[in-house]
Amino acid sequence: MSDAVIVGAVRTPVGRRKGSLATVHPVDLSAHVLRALVGRTGIDPAQVDDVVWGCVSQVGEQSWNVARNAVLAAGWPESVPGTTLDRQCGSSQQALHFAAATVLSGQADLVVAGGVESMTRVPMGSSVAGGQPFSEQILARYRGVEGVAEGSPLPFNQGVGAELIAERWRLSRTQLDEFALASHEKAAAAQDAGAFEGELAPVALADGGKFAADEGVRRDTSLEKLGELPTPFRPDGVVTAGSASQISDGAAALAVTTSEWASRHGLRPLARIHTAVVAADDPVAMLTAPIPATAKALRRAGLGIEEIGVYEVNEAFAPVPLAWLAETEADPERLNPRGGAIALGHPLGGSGARIMTTMLAHMRDNGIRYGLQTMCEGGGMANATIVELL
Repeated sequence: MSDAVIVGAVRTPVGRRKGSLATVHPVDLSAHVLRALVGRTGIDPAQVDDVVWGCVSQVGEQSWNVARNAVLAAGWPESVPGTTLDRQCGSSQQALHFAAATVLSGQADLVVAGGVESMTRVPMGSSVAGGQPFSEQILARYRGVEGVAEGSPLPFNQGVGAELIAERWRLSRTQLDEFALASHEKAAAAQDAGAFEGELAPVALADGGKFAADEGVRRDTSLEKLGELPTPFRPDGVVTAGSASQISDGAAALAVTTSEWASRHGLRPLARIHTAVVAADDPVAMLTAPIPATAKALRRAGLGIEEIGVYEVNEAFAPVPLAWLAETEADPERLNPRGGAIALGHPLGGSGARIMTTMLAHMRDNGIRYGLQTMCEGGGMANATIVELL
């Protein structure tokens, strides 16, 4: 029986907004990880059947099919196609799912999946461009629902959704701040131990320097400092910028094929894509779908939550993984062991592939058989992926 395996995974360090990657065009950032993937695996770019790339704000420098432009910028053969997709924050995780499905179906032998977001150069929300993405029929369906802002071009707000989740699961400001602090502490510890080094492709900068480490980790933060931050989404709320993911720049790439093809071409699989699902939930609270997505993935995999050795639940906002923990009764010690988006950053379209790259490295370093990744997404969706170490 055929399977889908990941034979290479690489990412850039994640840059802060207006930070080290601010001068790098998102197409060039994407091209950088494509070239790095070839360097790590030895794959022949001419054998890549497709490049499936996630990107959320597909406008300006991220318009006109980033995937194809990245192929050309990377110097790959003109015969290599590419397509760009948007499943909001889970775009590059969905790219991985599409790549797996394509090789499993026999429509391709080798597909590169990944994504990019330069939130400095193409700010979040740019693609709205003054229009109204929500039609009157959608607005009528949710008119009067708590958390929906009347008269706004974006009436569904993720920050408000995070507040609704915190209220529903009775999460306090202290719990959220403690979770945020732990994310920074875990990421700092991972950096100090050199845990990220094997997955990173440092980026050469125009000034001759080299960007080689995630720069969002705040080593000087504390519960006191986090406690002083305002709550922008509700006057009496509990969610702050400190308990939310950072606005970031970054890219990541994964090479996907079958075990048979990998064996014929001398490639060593890192992990098998065991189960890949997508689910949807309330679009107003918006960020709860990782809970049903996880249940769906475990059910299809025939696994219990206790059999999964590491969980990566994207830290869009601290209430998301905390509510997920409460519902799944998962072991909190296995959750985001090297920190998450609160500390490392969240370059929207690139985050799914970034998280998978980090999770695979953790699984390899610790001999963990199964890992589960899930991400909340705009519109109330979530992808969930279970991978098995090989």
